[in-house]
Amino acid sequence: MEPEKKTQTTSEQMTDRDLSEQIKKVTKDSHVRAENTELMLSFQKGKVTLPQYKLLLCSLYEVYQALEEEMDRNSNHPSVAPIYFPAELARLEAIEKDLEYFYGQDWREKIVVPAATKRYCHRLRQIGKENPEFLVAHAYTRYLGDLSGGQVLGRIAQKSMGLKGSEGLSFFAFPGVSSPNLFKQLYRSRMNSVELTEEERNGVLEEAVRAFELNIQVFDGLQMLLSVTENELQTCSTHSTPVNTLQIPKTIIKTTPLLRMVLGLLVALATVSMGIYAF
Repeated sequence: MEPEKKTQTTSEQMTDRDLSEQIKKVTKDSHVRAENTELMLSFQKGKVTLPQYKLLLCSLYEVYQALEEEMDRNSNHPSVAPIYFPAELARLEAIEKDLEYFYGQDWREKIVVPAATKRYCHRLRQIGKENPEFLVAHAYTRYLGDLSGGQVLGRIAQKSMGLKGSEGLSFFAFPGVSSPNLFKQLYRSRMNSVELTEEERNGVLEEAVRAFELNIQVFDGLQMLLSVTENELQTCSTHSTPVNTLQIPKTIIKTTPLLRMVLGLLVALATVSMGIYAF
């Protein structure tokens, strides 16, 4: 019996040193906060709206474009190569397909994101150039989060928004992954095999917390954007003077004509996560 106890202790010590377990530990509080943002609560309650989901897709497009371009550029980096699975995990093409379904072929002209999304993307570009090993934290947070909640959140979104079939829900589908649970085990194993100095490991852990905080800021920014839009539409409907443009605070990066917003917002994003982050 004694040898068994020693073996168990050794196993626990090894687990405590696993990067995936350390990330889970240091991001525990941030994880809870992310799950309780208004946007994620809408998903959990099965009350996500089409405007919410469409705006989420816009931000996910910007974030994944930055993340995947930096992952591609650093695919041979010793910290990135072990967790580089573009065929299985890449989300950009799926998001583009969903955006075209909801916004039409000119969807790129209708993208609206809060300032928090731009800050998130800036950070991804920055570490891609200066600290590629930090991409491990962002890839783990986003990809495994989305993979974990993909099927469940997809069904919730479909039912909440009254969508028929899978159109508009490509983001939640991972056709290259036959078994999410087995793949997540493989991914964690690969990530735990990454060789890092103590300084680099601490940096990755700090970046994991930052990744959650950036996502929380994006979720809050999206909800604020949606609230501003709804208020403007109510103002338009209660005043006789036509309103031709949507006035959005400086926290919003891009503005579009009111008519375009009305059509564009006729939802959501993480795994999932929160659904989007339940990994």
